[in-house]
Amino acid sequence: MSVSNEMQTLSEHIINCKRCELYKTRKNPVVGEGSDNADLLFIGEAPGSNEDKQGRPFVGRAGRILEELIDSIGLNRSDIYIANILKCRPPNNRNPTKNEIQTCAPYLEKQIDLINPSVILPMGSFATEFIFEKFNLPFTKISKLHGKLFSKQTLYHQIRILPLYHPAVATYNPNKKSVLLEDIKQVKPFILSKKTV
Repeated sequence: MSVSNEMQTLSEHIINCKRCELYKTRKNPVVGEGSDNADLLFIGEAPGSNEDKQGRPFVGRAGRILEELIDSIGLNRSDIYIANILKCRPPNNRNPTKNEIQTCAPYLEKQIDLINPSVILPMGSFATEFIFEKFNLPFTKISKLHGKLFSKQTLYHQIRILPLYHPAVATYNPNKKSVLLEDIKQVKPFILSKKTV
């Protein structure tokens, strides 16, 4: 089965998922979007209210910041892939529970396997902690890890991990936007590295 067919099958599983209680309160699950062959995979925590309404990731104010970051490295949304750990919005934008993360994580793990990115960019503490655990890296806190490039060997190739502050922080702390713009420059050498595969 091709990657796009497998992604389509995975999307259908996510759309019909009832593994945890969040399906009862969501409007739309947010599968993720972008290129199935992306070099860069951005990972957030969970959909917010705008995302829940539209069924798309990062469409609110944080999404506009994310688009500026992507634009700053010469790409657009269709060149990368954006996903979240949770595919459904927690009520009132509360933090995800450990149980919700464990229940929903296999979907994200399958997306990582299928996309096979050169660089994973977890945004914020929850996403960074999750990815660090998955790749056996010691997690401290996002303020210490952001903008540092980590490298792990996978079955297929060397994968890089670049933790970023969540773009939402720049909506209430404008100084963080310049930090984000500086941090994301680290990925430039890895863009277009596997398009020949």
